[in-house]
Amino acid sequence: MSVEPLKTAEDSDHPCCRQLSVFLENRVGQLLRIARLLEDEPVHILGLSVDAAADCAIVRLLVDDPDLAHQILADAHFALSESEILVIPLPDGKHGILTVCSALIAGEVNINYVYTVWATEERRPCLAIQVDDVQTAIPILRSKKFRLLDQSEL
Repeated sequence: MSVEPLKTAEDSDHPCCRQLSVFLENRVGQLLRIARLLEDEPVHILGLSVDAAADCAIVRLLVDDPDLAHQILADAHFALSESEILVIPLPDGKHGILTVCSALIAGEVNINYVYTVWATEERRPCLAIQVDDVQTAIPILRSKKFRLLDQSEL
């Protein structure tokens, strides 16, 4: 009996990007500390989202080199995790966000959170979207002719 190797997200051929989530105490200067750590390194922060509560915060980062950024932040003893997000260049015109959200809602894909990023060589505005079902979201967005960026295109 032959056994096929299991497929993992890393082996998949779908276009996703890696987001770093950094868990911080909600104290003055913590975001500045992260920015300073990455400032002198060949890592560019392309997107940023901060979700703060009374005692803690989650900083979500989209960077062009997630491996290096992960190593730098881990070496500085930050608690962090990685997750997959979809990065979609916004179509031209006034209704770009509306059309992306409408496509996902029509396909019954829930958007957990979204933030804007500047990506591609042209530095176009894009949406970084974390959804509840990446495998369903990708064909829905492709069927509506949306471009999905891969990590290498950031």
